[in-house]
Amino acid sequence: MIERDLEGWTIGFDLDGTLVETHEDLVGTLNRMLVQEGLPPAPMESARELIGGGARALLKHGFELAGASAERAASPELFDAFIADYIDHIADHSAPYEGVIETLETLAERGATLVVVTNKRSDLSELLLGKIDLTKHFAAIVGPDRVSVRKPSGCHLVEAVKSVGGDPERAIMVGDASPDVGCAREAGLPVIGVTFGYTPIPMEELEPDIIVDAFEDVEEAVDMIVVEHYVARALTGA
Repeated sequence: MIERDLEGWTIGFDLDGTLVETHEDLVGTLNRMLVQEGLPPAPMESARELIGGGARALLKHGFELAGASAERAASPELFDAFIADYIDHIADHSAPYEGVIETLETLAERGATLVVVTNKRSDLSELLLGKIDLTKHFAAIVGPDRVSVRKPSGCHLVEAVKSVGGDPERAIMVGDASPDVGCAREAGLPVIGVTFGYTPIPMEELEPDIIVDAFEDVEEAVDMIVVEHYVARALTGA
């Protein structure tokens, strides 16, 4: 039996580009919007860097890439059409990264509370995670509509941790991009950066506490942060 040495710790996870590879479905919806407007589709791989700022930002960047009007990209009708199409195709290709399920199971067995901290709308996040059978691993799924301020505000992370009964003094963020590192820094919490997600800025330049190249390395990174936390407390007599 695994010792529950992470009891009392809460780990927040970004969704797109951290837990789940979602770019094919997101860019697929973007391209259907572009084609409907008589515009060329965005190359699937080059459009990966467009992901991360939400549907409106994806539309804006995608339409700009195609040389189209930013005003059209910002229209409410197009946004509604994007969401409707994405709901229909949300898990056509999306799947957890290698090592995600095993790592989440082990962290939970060791006593950690796991929560999704995402800028993806909560209902869309719940739909996606339900379709790929990841919902059961998390105490809550906290999108931007369930907090006072979204990432990169530290409020998003702190409020998500508190929503599952966690202590912000014993919480860790795991993410793939600037909003994840930024929210942890503002909250004064440690952050693990993954290199396989969606960020136009290399993870090394974002300077998280620990960088991992594979999800199965997250557990070891968590252990390093936890040990450092208790060492610091022992040195200060806290």
